[in-house]
Amino acid sequence: MKIDHLGIAVRSIGDALSFYKDALGLELSSSETVEDQGAHVAMLPVGESRIELLEPVSEETVIARFIAKRGEGLHHVCYEVDDMEAALARIASRGGRVLEGYPRLGAEGNRVAFVHPSTAHGVLIELVQKAGNRKEKI
Repeated sequence: MKIDHLGIAVRSIGDALSFYKDALGLELSSSETVEDQGAHVAMLPVGESRIELLEPVSEETVIARFIAKRGEGLHHVCYEVDDMEAALARIASRGGRVLEGYPRLGAEGNRVAFVHPSTAHGVLIELVQKAGNRKEKI
């Protein structure tokens, strides 16, 4: 397991990029809209991890509600896992709550699942299983 990225909720990716690119010297590696999560996403590598900027596509999205309630800032920590089902089973066996109860499609075509902040002492955790790292069921 490793930290894949830190998700940061922003009102405007364009405005945020001027800081992350110009002030910190980071490079934009990819950007896309993830309809399922209602967010425009921009990825900026930092060593072996990345910063994920999340801009809401509308005022009705989870990211928009987060910004309205807490302001811009750290939204989640994402850990890469090799086996999503095993990771979710381990969390559930220890009383953890997984939002929506199942993985879904996230950025870059990867499978993602979110662990409720009450499980992780106030931190929203995202688990990601990379598209090229899926174990096929036979």
